[in-house]
Amino acid sequence: MFYLQLKNELWKLFGKKRTYIGFGAFLIAQATIVLVFRYSSASQSMVRQLEGNGQLAQQFISGLTIATVMLFPIAYVLLPLYVTLVGGDLVAKEAEDGTLRMILSRPISRVRLLLVKWFAGCIFSALLVVVLGVLGLGFASCFFPWGGLFVFVPGEMFTVLDPGPGLRHYTAAHAMMIIKASTLLALSFMFGCFNIKPAAATILALSVTFLSFVLMQIPFFKDLQPWFFTYHLNVWQNMLAEHVPWWRVGESLSILLGFNLTFLVIGLTAFQVRDIKS
Repeated sequence: MFYLQLKNELWKLFGKKRTYIGFGAFLIAQATIVLVFRYSSASQSMVRQLEGNGQLAQQFISGLTIATVMLFPIAYVLLPLYVTLVGGDLVAKEAEDGTLRMILSRPISRVRLLLVKWFAGCIFSALLVVVLGVLGLGFASCFFPWGGLFVFVPGEMFTVLDPGPGLRHYTAAHAMMIIKASTLLALSFMFGCFNIKPAAATILALSVTFLSFVLMQIPFFKDLQPWFFTYHLNVWQNMLAEHVPWWRVGESLSILLGFNLTFLVIGLTAFQVRDIKS
């Protein structure tokens, strides 16, 4: 029965037009970034950075590198927006439309109903990240040759890898990004379980995320960064390092697991005490 309910929930989720907004936005953003890199001098700064560190730029100005460069702005801005948009809709939209009354008139517990919706949201998050990675690499490879991976984050990371290891690190980064997307979805899902509008649930989740990000960027708070929510959401970046700091990855994953469980329990509690059928 759980499988059948999950299947039905996925049909409802992917039957809505707004579910596909994120996929379309990724497509447009990635195509734009690739074309700018291809037909402008934007890649020259990458060439200077590589040559200044004794590397052959031709080996690393590749589709894999461009796909990774695109990953940063999309993961920071667009991914949270479209994941929280869907997460805020999962419960709040049905409550607003009145369909939850009909669903809860059937012999199914509220906990089970929310778990089914949460699982459907996690599947959506994983699919969105997979499409992000495949489309990015596909677009970039159409305009740039296959080669090594170059990642440069000022003050944090300078990575040059051969094509094989580079692709593995690229794939591992996306695997970790699924956890980020699922956590953001759980946050907006939690707000959607309260008696608020779907847009309010999305805005609250984005506000919490961006407020944490802004505070983390204040130079005087540098020593406090591990206490911020977004610090652990960005665990996927560590997978792009030449030598992955597994202790930091494990620490962030355990904290994100705690966040997910906390969001889910709060959402379940809030939804359990709501008067929906009256």
